[in-house]
Amino acid sequence: MRVDGKSMRSIWLEPDGWSVGIIDQTALPHRLTTARLINLEDAAHAISAMLIRGAPLIGATAAYGVCLALRADASDEALERACATLLATRPTAINLKWALDEMVAAVRNRARDERVAAAYRRAAEICEQDIAINTAIGRNGLPLIEAVARRKQPGQPVNVLTHCNAGWLAAVDVGTATAPIYLAHDKGIAIHVFADETRPRNQGASLTAWELGRHGVAHTVIADNTGGHLMQHGLVDLVIVGTDRVTAAGDVCNKIGTYLKALAARDNNVPFYVALPSPTIDFSISDGLAEIPIEQRGADELATMTGRTTRWHCNRAYRSRRLAGRQLRLRRHAGALGDRTDYRTRRDCRFAQRAGQGFSGTRRRGRMTRLSSVRWEYVACVSLPVRRFPTCRLLESSP
Repeated sequence: MRVDGKSMRSIWLEPDGWSVGIIDQTALPHRLTTARLINLEDAAHAISAMLIRGAPLIGATAAYGVCLALRADASDEALERACATLLATRPTAINLKWALDEMVAAVRNRARDERVAAAYRRAAEICEQDIAINTAIGRNGLPLIEAVARRKQPGQPVNVLTHCNAGWLAAVDVGTATAPIYLAHDKGIAIHVFADETRPRNQGASLTAWELGRHGVAHTVIADNTGGHLMQHGLVDLVIVGTDRVTAAGDVCNKIGTYLKALAARDNNVPFYVALPSPTIDFSISDGLAEIPIEQRGADELATMTGRTTRWHCNRAYRSRRLAGRQLRLRRHAGALGDRTDYRTRRDCRFAQRAGQGFSGTRRRGRMTRLSSVRWEYVACVSLPVRRFPTCRLLESSP
């Protein structure tokens, strides 16, 4: 896909021919940075810490993780240890296990001095296969968008709602749910995407919006619970989502919140589609509720918000303070506002929220006075208790 006119993939071999390059997705959307993986531990960390994420890309990264492990030790024992280490990183996406099984089959019966080359060949094939599958998803999904476009008045866009990030950042290239969207855009069809912000890690706001914008696709970031409202008012033509695992019976497991979008779509007669690559099908299970392991992420992902601001204007004590790169950390008790370095009082917190909504100013006697030339890129503040909520058992995975 294109990033500001330049073709780019989410994973690649570096010029040395053995180390692996990835986009560090934890830095998006503020910075486009890459990371270099040189051993098994790097690959496992990239998956578990979500430098990379998305079922297809997790599988591709795990494949290259096996390659890196075999460079250090090509024995059967090292192969088994590498697969066990990688398999433990993210339990829900079946592409991880599928890719590891493919890598084991490619090298198991080979001499040790042949294993590294065979592993790199199979890993490259897995990446190319992912692109071919996603391209086919795009071809099959395009007629759905074209059919809606034909019913529209001239100039009216087709409105697609998607959840989380099932774009090219979640795959090697092209993406799953976004594949027909990009193809329609490239063919000149007027198309607009509603991207759910997707709490708690904001993959929709941080990743989907970023890649759509860099490719030139019109889009709007919406709060997670806005989708149903848009459907009620006829503002969504179809919903396309990705998937982490699909059972042999057709149960779909995807990012938390997908189930609610499906219910809203059914209630409002909005077509709902799952962009499903074949390696994501788990033919060994049939009951998604009982048999799909649901990953439990750390509480810090809910209790910590990250972002960037460019300038601070409030009362005289804080005026002109720079807060670039700071984190807003929420304490786990009622009335928590965040770090004292950011917000000192509940009133200041409300001010910051209002400033983050599109204007800035200084507080004087409880009123907002507009100040110009101040741009807020991201501000968030929550003053409610932070609690651990019960796990939802509705076929939905963590990020």
